[in-house]
Amino acid sequence: MNRRQFLKRAGIVGGLGLAGWSLWPQAGVLNPCRAGLPAELSRHPLMRQVWAGIDPAKVWDMHAHLVGVGDSDSGAWANPKMDSLWNPLQYIQKIFYMNAGCVHDAPGQVDASFVARLENLMDGLPAGAKIMLLAFDWAHDEQGRPARDASAFHVPNAYAARVAGAHPQRMTWAASIHPYRGDALAALEGAIADGALAMKWLPAAMGIDPGSPRCDAFYRLLAKHDLPLITHAGHEAAVAGTARQDYGNPLKLRRALDLGVRVVVAHCASHGEDRDGKGRLRPSFELFADMLDAKLPGDFGNLYGDISAVTQFNRAEVLQTLLARPEWHDRLLNGSDYPLPGILPLTSLSKLIRLKLLDAETKPFLSGLREHNPLLFDFALKRLLRREGVGFAKAVFETRDFFDRKRA
Repeated sequence: MNRRQFLKRAGIVGGLGLAGWSLWPQAGVLNPCRAGLPAELSRHPLMRQVWAGIDPAKVWDMHAHLVGVGDSDSGAWANPKMDSLWNPLQYIQKIFYMNAGCVHDAPGQVDASFVARLENLMDGLPAGAKIMLLAFDWAHDEQGRPARDASAFHVPNAYAARVAGAHPQRMTWAASIHPYRGDALAALEGAIADGALAMKWLPAAMGIDPGSPRCDAFYRLLAKHDLPLITHAGHEAAVAGTARQDYGNPLKLRRALDLGVRVVVAHCASHGEDRDGKGRLRPSFELFADMLDAKLPGDFGNLYGDISAVTQFNRAEVLQTLLARPEWHDRLLNGSDYPLPGILPLTSLSKLIRLKLLDAETKPFLSGLREHNPLLFDFALKRLLRREGVGFAKAVFETRDFFDRKRA
């Protein structure tokens, strides 16, 4: 499928949030999936600036998805609805995701090709840098039973552990366990024994109410093991089938915090609106900010946010606020949300330049990185961002000690 055919078939692309793709003709729409890193990029003066003062051994990309379709013994699964034009939004989403991970031309070898691409991308980062691969549990119903039809995809813990274990110098992993499962506590103990360094939830898509007492035993076990919870908050648009957007209200996370869990709010709740304590509809990010600033009752000392996806074109206002609040930076953690950096139209360098968050001279360098290594592009972009001369503190990028407490 060429680009013209792709765009014609993607008549509902506006619903995906990419209606403005023509604003980025210089980058195109589809990921060219180039391998390696040319010398003019690896030796570029800006590359030295990107890594200046940073210890690569402490750089862990703590938010990266492990994608698979189960064409190996992975046990990974993607909903067949995503392959049907009767479900056009999901169909287009899958095209973008597969192209972002450079597995769109790998029939029968998607699982292996996705991992091979990750290996190639990590080779472009200095020795010591790692990526944290996220497992993803099934959606479950109120009785704690797997709900396959309501799930968009599934990545087993065992598969994430196996891939990370095969690449210990470059990869680690986070488990995903629905707390309503009858075996949730045993599964959590097993995942920790297998080396999981975090827990990943997407409540709105998985059917988890983080404010429910049903999660209390799970929270207590997370706190006992000091295992951080990485959980999405705000509106969920990337995973089809999302049924309960209200489960993404960041205020629901107070229950986990009250029980001593270290909570990382994915994307800093940077998209959508939720109800505050008085029933008013407010930007989800404002609620997250109120929690960081301790403007609400409760103890928020264990609250953190990750900055994955905050450079996307529809989150520019949040990005400006994050840069303008250096007092928050020791509560922020860097992640890429890979493979999303490989969806080229999601990030507009031109817009960031117009907002004076990025120097125009960095654009050729960053554009080149994006075509060859979206992981490195995402890291470099965030390292080069400035608002009135202030960028993200280096602690935002040196995330290893947050997860690997035994080495901290």
